[in-house]
Amino acid sequence: METIHERGYVVLPEVLSRRELDTIRSELQPHVDAGHFGRNDFEGFRSQRLYALLAKAPAVAELVAHRAVLAIVDELLHPAYLLSAALAINVHPGETAQLLHADDAYCAIPRPRRAVGVSAIWAIDDFTTHTGATEIVPGSHLWQETDVAADDPRIVTVAMAAGSVVVFLGTTLHRGGANRSQATRLAITPQYCEPWMRQIENMALAIPPNIAATLPTRVQEMLGYSIYQPFIGYVDGVHPRRLLEPHQTSRVHRRGR
Repeated sequence: METIHERGYVVLPEVLSRRELDTIRSELQPHVDAGHFGRNDFEGFRSQRLYALLAKAPAVAELVAHRAVLAIVDELLHPAYLLSAALAINVHPGETAQLLHADDAYCAIPRPRRAVGVSAIWAIDDFTTHTGATEIVPGSHLWQETDVAADDPRIVTVAMAAGSVVVFLGTTLHRGGANRSQATRLAITPQYCEPWMRQIENMALAIPPNIAATLPTRVQEMLGYSIYQPFIGYVDGVHPRRLLEPHQTSRVHRRGR
């Protein structure tokens, strides 16, 4: 926590096992094979982005609710925080560096301010200076300005082995780096936000209820099947988790037959 408050980010090295990485890759591969390149420079003309990820790769739920990451997020956001986005980014050779940005910049509160979001980027492949590793401006979470030159010497490359994760504040300036190698670089990025913010991805529509019903309870809560006390988020006067009960019951009946 001292590191993330001082630098705006922290790296947890090699958290995932080789088996966990292989499972994630195998679930993602059909979607990567069928995926398209980005539609603009921010998405990346040589990058593939897989949205609504929890509806496509169930193993990603383990990353979204990973206790090492949530232990950090628990210290930074309100206990009822939500999953704002969850996507995979597959950076191909020839991709250029992304525009420096802050993930919670869409919250129109003047900087400097407390972060209202926290992001994690999981390295499914090795992150190196040549494969397009995430680049960060240390300490930028404390700045008022966000206009930083693309070649600013304060930018650092977050090199880390596959299975590692970098966690950073929503106010920290960062970008995807240029891929100057001959290999692709796959990452998964869950992003969390305060419960009173609108999620970047509309999770209630992105993840159908029959799939949400199969996910861990903690992930269901972050999708929006939860209450921000005293009663914010109810559906027809009751807890939104009630909407999942018919799908969970049908699964029990199918197993019984």
